[in-house]
Amino acid sequence: MQDSLDARKQRVLKAIIRDYVESAEPVGSRTLARKYDLGVSPATIRNEMADLEMLGYLEQLHTSSGRIPSSKGYRFYVDGLIPPEPVSDEEKRLINRWYEKRVKRIEEVFQETARIISQVTHNVSLVLAPQLTQAQFRCLQFLPLDDRRVITVLMTDAGFIENKIMRMPDGATFEDFQRMAAVINKNLAGHTLATIEHHSLAEIKDEIQDEPLYEAALSIIHRALESSKEERLYLGGTTEMLEQPEFHDVEKVKDTLLVLEEEELMKDLLHAHMGDGLEVTIGQENEDSHFKDSSIITATYHLNGELLGTIAVLGPTRMEYAKAMSLLEYMNANLTNIIKRFDW
Repeated sequence: MQDSLDARKQRVLKAIIRDYVESAEPVGSRTLARKYDLGVSPATIRNEMADLEMLGYLEQLHTSSGRIPSSKGYRFYVDGLIPPEPVSDEEKRLINRWYEKRVKRIEEVFQETARIISQVTHNVSLVLAPQLTQAQFRCLQFLPLDDRRVITVLMTDAGFIENKIMRMPDGATFEDFQRMAAVINKNLAGHTLATIEHHSLAEIKDEIQDEPLYEAALSIIHRALESSKEERLYLGGTTEMLEQPEFHDVEKVKDTLLVLEEEELMKDLLHAHMGDGLEVTIGQENEDSHFKDSSIITATYHLNGELLGTIAVLGPTRMEYAKAMSLLEYMNANLTNIIKRFDW
């Protein structure tokens, strides 16, 4: 509870967290007295720190060392002491320019979002992109690769593209594949990927009148349909994470990297935090033992009232919460506006 600490204890806790976030070193009373105008003596600060430790807001790694914040201390800070740190106008202009220069297709929106979040926060970023079943089929194209192979390109109105190299059936020509594309485009244009019906495919088979060609067409369509049903996870910032002092321990780095490679585990983590607004889960609050020394900040984005996915920052508990929280709030709103450009 916010009123469980008096004003002086709150000032001391805030100063300790600020100093520890900047230095990654345990904080002592002399450091606080020297660097922060707390209006009391080092002895009084020392007593306050002892009280804060007894109450569970601070931890002491060694008897001779200073204190560091606990999960409970960070929670108190995030809920009531955190200073506002809005995204600056210059940062907004930079972010918008990054999107405008780099984003041409819907997949690139999520890739770029992950990259921006990791670069600004210096932590791991996670973006859970939605299923694309509501995207509408736009066209199928074939590009000649050599005498026996073609590149198949399926596109939707959302910019989703499925590429596949296909071998042409014996006796088939590139002109046959072009004819097949014309038939498919006529029958499927405007259908969402979720509503491509069997009767539409049957009509395509009747018009193509060539079983091997039809089977080739069916293969690429089914591949696109299966891909559209999958949520996609975009990860950024593993190199940024390795620069954090917490991950200078080789074994800790190895364990963390192995966890990040477990895509289903990371998806489950984001699903567990999927909801309305911004959510901060700190250290021991994480149910999964892999993340007991980490914090995760998540924001869920919507389009036309429909929940689409989640963006997140994952890092050590010693993170710049104010910066990460304000960035996610801005990116959350910005992501929705970017997605709307694709009219899907």
